Amino acid sequence: MGKNVLVAAKERIAWVFDNFHKVNVSFSGGKDSTVLLHLVADTARRKKRKFSVLFIDWEVQFNLTINHILRLKALYHDDIDQFYWVALPLTTVNGVSQLQPEWVSWQPGADWVRYPPVDAITDYDYFPFYRYAMTFEEFVPAFARWFAKKTSAAILIGIRTDESLNRFSTISSGAKMRYADDKPWTTASPGGYSYNAYPIYDWRVKDIWHYFSVTGLPYNPLYELMYQAGVPFRAMRICEPFGPEQRQGLWLYHVLEPETWGKACQRVAGAHSGELYAHQSGNFYGKYKITKPDHFTWKQYALFLLESMPEKTAEHYRTKIAIYLKWYQTRGFPVDIPEEQDKDLNAKDIPSWRRICKTLIRNDFWCYTLSFGPNKAQHYDRYMKRMQEKRKEWGII
Repeated sequence: MGKNVLVAAKERIAWVFDNFHKVNVSFSGGKDSTVLLHLVADTARRKKRKFSVLFIDWEVQFNLTINHILRLKALYHDDIDQFYWVALPLTTVNGVSQLQPEWVSWQPGADWVRYPPVDAITDYDYFPFYRYAMTFEEFVPAFARWFAKKTSAAILIGIRTDESLNRFSTISSGAKMRYADDKPWTTASPGGYSYNAYPIYDWRVKDIWHYFSVTGLPYNPLYELMYQAGVPFRAMRICEPFGPEQRQGLWLYHVLEPETWGKACQRVAGAHSGELYAHQSGNFYGKYKITKPDHFTWKQYALFLLESMPEKTAEHYRTKIAIYLKWYQTRGFPVDIPEEQDKDLNAKDIPSWRRICKTLIRNDFWCYTLSFGPNKAQHYDRYMKRMQEKRKEWGII
């Protein structure tokens, strides 16, 4: 195309400012969102515009990351219209415990790992859409609708397609609505006023670090420690730490910030065991291939795993599995799904009892492996009661 990714990203960001009344950067303190923030601030200054920033503070975060965010907040103070530092109780999955399969950041009465800054948003009434302990997946689109306030708004997100298949699908999916056909790096948000934009979607990791090297702009120093600790570039992530994928980085807290790690172990059930075993392949967390006892079928093994869990957790999984089985009864498996199938442990949902076993072993409480999404906390109890009645009607699990 005759241009490099830096030039292309600047053109995209300039187009965003030219076509939207309000601009917000979704910021995590990671390398990608830091590059995006630098680029947006540079464009805003040239166009004499301001922008906002959204940062979700998960409480259990590296102090190095928090200090980096404070530094950039101060650096671009004159360019930022509003810095939404959100330190509200939000629910996320805890992939290291069956006793506490979900955990709530900034939970009242808990012994917090750290305290938020004095200007962080801690008032439950600040956002009219906020509900106590709502999930991140509920909060973000609700924020976008609130931020737009019936005017055109763009939420800029620093994801790159070469990091994962899911991120590639965000850009490449033909089912998603764009701002225009020639803007494949945009997607429409529900409500019709705001769009998500991904200006650095085509950058590679070498582009990220080349940018920091050439410009000399600040980046999170946590990455230098990750590099010294032997973390490969593809595994350098900064996000909430306890999910089924994210738990592989728990050992870094132990190594890099022992005081933070000690508090995290007291705060979140299963943190220590997650740090010890998250990197193991096989049966501990269902990474890659799994095996079963010889005297069990996969279905029998799944039922055995359910019996071994705390009852509330087991009931949650039984409900999800019942819905899963009922769905496939009308899609080619009227009696039962197979014990196992070729490639049934891959990303695509190929139904089998072995796949169900993997979901249980990896503590995938929200059952992404079975194509479910996060639980909606405000309806969860009512939903479970209704589905238990349905299970009796169906005669499944």
